[in-house]
Amino acid sequence: MRHSTALRERLDQPQIIVLPGAYDALSARLAQRAGFDALFTTGFGFSAAALGAPDYGLLTASEVLDRVRLITAAVDVPLVADMDTGYGNPLNVVRTVRECVQADVAGIILEDQEWPKKCGHFEGKRVIPAEEHAQKIRAAADARADDDLVIIGRTDARAPLGLDEAVRRGRLYFESGADVVFVEAPQSLDELRAVRTAIPDAPLFANMIEGGKTPLLSSAELQELGYAMVVFPLAALFSAARAIAETYRALHDEKTTAGRSGAMVGFHEFEQIVGAPDWHELEERYGVGTGA
Repeated sequence: MRHSTALRERLDQPQIIVLPGAYDALSARLAQRAGFDALFTTGFGFSAAALGAPDYGLLTASEVLDRVRLITAAVDVPLVADMDTGYGNPLNVVRTVRECVQADVAGIILEDQEWPKKCGHFEGKRVIPAEEHAQKIRAAADARADDDLVIIGRTDARAPLGLDEAVRRGRLYFESGADVVFVEAPQSLDELRAVRTAIPDAPLFANMIEGGKTPLLSSAELQELGYAMVVFPLAALFSAARAIAETYRALHDEKTTAGRSGAMVGFHEFEQIVGAPDWHELEERYGVGTGA
């Protein structure tokens, strides 16, 4: 079964789909190891990890797709990929979708920001006309052909144009072929409820960013509100940044990492995480390094 089919079948079930954010293949493997049965690639995390830069649309389509392919190759659970604006007009969206289908991506997000886009919780976002993005959604739905790729239509109109316009766009994108509607950055619990009330027939997607504009709710609370999918895109990235900074600070100040050993995984545990035993088995099978 393709991962897109597995994700689509999950959408038909009442349990909310919880997506942890992965910013590279290692974080994706750790998320799967923790027990998650679906994952999300974070454009914010890609930009931070690859460039040490903010989510300002600085990565190209090929750079994003290269990282997505590395993650789909590293895990065996469905992956929802953040494909930003589709990287151009509907023709660019067609190519983006085809590339994602070839990579066995299970779902994609397409947003209606002007390019270069920004993180959905940054200030100063601008959006394209709603009908232009609806055309991108239609192109995406056509381009997936007979694949079950789940298309998540995202609008960032809440901040620049207000909640009513964001809701109108969400409905339009659903009518244009999106399988899931994502109204980005509602600013209160009441607004989260209002989105559900105004778009009653579409599966809804929520974005939980620690310190962001939307109240941080649990997946259980969002399911109670009627949401079908939720992503926690930056929790791992923020946690890793804190841990790495503390280790480097300790090494700089104390000239050793001995005091940090309790905050690290062990060498052999890390071998398990990255699948070293599988590679050792292949070494033995093919006589690598034995002179055989």
